[in-house]
Amino acid sequence: MTSGRLVDTLAWLVDIPSETGNEDRICGEIAARLAPRLGDGLLRSGDSLIAGRRTGKPPVLLVGHLDTVPAQGQLPARVEGGRLHGLGASDMKAGLAVMIHLLEEVESDRHDLVGVFYSGEEGPSAGNALESLLTGHDWLSEAGFAVVLEPCDGEIQIGCNGVLNAVVTFRGHAAHSARPWLGDNAITKAGRWLTRMHDLAPVPHMIDGLEYREVMSVTRASGGIATNVIPAEFSLHLNYRFTPDLSPDQARERVAEVCAEADSVEVVDLAPAGPVDASHPLVAELAAASGARIAPKQGWTDVARLGAHGIPAVNFGPGETALAHQRAESVRLDDLRVVYDALARVLG
Repeated sequence: MTSGRLVDTLAWLVDIPSETGNEDRICGEIAARLAPRLGDGLLRSGDSLIAGRRTGKPPVLLVGHLDTVPAQGQLPARVEGGRLHGLGASDMKAGLAVMIHLLEEVESDRHDLVGVFYSGEEGPSAGNALESLLTGHDWLSEAGFAVVLEPCDGEIQIGCNGVLNAVVTFRGHAAHSARPWLGDNAITKAGRWLTRMHDLAPVPHMIDGLEYREVMSVTRASGGIATNVIPAEFSLHLNYRFTPDLSPDQARERVAEVCAEADSVEVVDLAPAGPVDASHPLVAELAAASGARIAPKQGWTDVARLGAHGIPAVNFGPGETALAHQRAESVRLDDLRVVYDALARVLG
């Protein structure tokens, strides 16, 4: 298999629009492409696809989402300077290209290779179709290992931080801005808390020799109804990335502690962290085959969702995390071949 074929497949995928909620076409085209190889080993569920024959060997899942963030005026896929440029090139159509070629070309004596192509990852957690696939097809949870082919900066990334989103609200009392002493300014009431949040440093947590960082960030704010009215309410969005040694309940308790002086805290979204299993034998095999270092995953990925279903999983895919969701998104062509070759050697 030549690198050129991987690049051709990636260009084909990039040129199929698949923003979140618009995955029907790409799902259908991937199914049509894999049909000659897999035949009745294809199962479509909505705009998601399970692809792989079951022969009784332990399944290994190759996992990737079909959707991209909204387009930002990117041109069609183009190759320039040893990179392929285009929407989703790094996050994560490069990973999808590797998955397709592994399913088409690798015969495994040890494992049943199963591709899981799913919709809705870039949108709200409730719309992520991987959960419905895992709950609707119990046999997937029999997998002894899974590889999520998200961009990973040339690393094998273990586990992931959990994520909690909350609305933190400070309340005061409205008044005319000419007579502020008659009111209570909700925005300035939050000032001391915001200063502490600004100065809040990452907290390192060492887990199995890997350093994960606990961080909290205020990402949005809204308050006030007019330029001459003392604001009676000020709401802020808090994004909390908690480490794999903390449970969702502990994450809630931590946010409640940090936001104790606010008038209300409403958790609006919560996803658990991914379990850390750096000792899995396939992790060592993959590290030896790729030469990639084993590293912690700071952001949230669906290794957490897989872990919740008892499936050991790692992040290992082509691309750079810093380029995800960027207008100038691109992927190194060499990354495609490195990831493909490593997975083909380990899983073949």
